[in-house]
Amino acid sequence: MCFADADIQELIRESAVVRENSYSPYSKFKVGAAVRCADGSISKGCNVENASFPAGVCAETSAIVRAVSEGKKQFKALTVVADHDNTIFTAPCGVCRQVIVEFGDIPIYLTRSDMKMVLRTRSSELCPLSFNMPNMTAL
Repeated sequence: MCFADADIQELIRESAVVRENSYSPYSKFKVGAAVRCADGSISKGCNVENASFPAGVCAETSAIVRAVSEGKKQFKALTVVADHDNTIFTAPCGVCRQVIVEFGDIPIYLTRSDMKMVLRTRSSELCPLSFNMPNMTAL
C-alpha cells in the first residue's frame, strides 16, 4: 500500500479489522468501512444483515451514523474493504452513496481484504447528480 499516505493506510486497516465483525449470515459478504472525522478520530462500521432484507445496514452507513451519533459531521475520507468474486473493487450501494454525499464531497478509497490495490474516488464521482441540501434550497 505504498501508494496511499499513512492516514489512508491506517483507515484501510481499520476497515479491514471491523469487517471481521460483519453480521452477514445470509450473503456471507463481509464489508467494513471507516471514516476519518475532521477532528482526526476514526469511526468504523460493518454491514449487519437481517432476515427482513430492508432492515439491514451497510458498513458505510454504519460508520457515518456512528460518527454522527458522537457529534461528528465533517469527514476527511472514507474507506471500504470488501471482497466480491466478480469485481476488483466493491463500491458503496446507491443508498450509501446518498448517505455519504449528505456530508459533502468526500474522498473514498476502495480495496479488497488483501489490500493490494486501492481505488481512489470521491462521493461526487460515485453520485454525480445527488439529491442534497444545495439542490433542495434551489427549489
